Amino acid sequence: MEIADPRPNDLRHETGPFDVIGDVHGCHTELVHLLRDLGYRVEPDGAHHPDGRTALFVGDLVDRGPDTPAVLRLVMGMVKAGTAFSVRGNHEEKLVKALKGRDVEANHGLERSLAQLAGETPGFRREVLDFCDSLVPHYVLDGGRLVIAHAGLPERYHGVESARMRSLALWGVGTGELDARGFPVRHPWADDYQGAATVLYGHTPIEDPQWVNGTLCLDTGCVFGGRLTALRYPERELVSVPARRTWYEQ
Repeated sequence: MEIADPRPNDLRHETGPFDVIGDVHGCHTELVHLLRDLGYRVEPDGAHHPDGRTALFVGDLVDRGPDTPAVLRLVMGMVKAGTAFSVRGNHEEKLVKALKGRDVEANHGLERSLAQLAGETPGFRREVLDFCDSLVPHYVLDGGRLVIAHAGLPERYHGVESARMRSLALWGVGTGELDARGFPVRHPWADDYQGAATVLYGHTPIEDPQWVNGTLCLDTGCVFGGRLTALRYPERELVSVPARRTWYEQ
């Protein structure tokens, strides 16, 4: 009897403890500092925690910042070694299309990733494409008690494979408005969330993470001069490092 493969988003068997890291956007120096503050031993092509903790990245590793290749080299090494997992962000989505030669607008920082990757070897660019293309939009972890998705995800889509899940996890739902800083306003799905799982996400930069119905946004706008933030899970302890400078003007 043939046994069906598990769903690609199913990591319920991974129970942590975890360090969930917000949108990096090419900020390699800040990522190294944050990992070290979290207790990781960092090398150029990987990092591990002496206590066996696992890093979880909520997507948008790439674009806008000063060194997307170095961020990818570090995170890809961690994922390969089993010391990290990452979901796909909307910026990885566009980078994959660009690296496949599809017609996408090289804007919102994609132009910087492409310029930086142009200085790398064809073999490394192939590794980047394969890695980013392998990322799934969300993971269910810790026996179903934890979900990570780049833009968040309502409970009815947890563990589901569908086009709607993918759209929500990568992009959320925009209102068509911009906030005072020029960022798109997203539909506040967390205000109505009543799920049992903790949902951790990024995508929309905020100044200070605030728990809303068991959900938390961890994008504190490092690339825009804010901070790079992680949440220790299950401890619920926030750890952040300041940006060295404003790397990208919105």
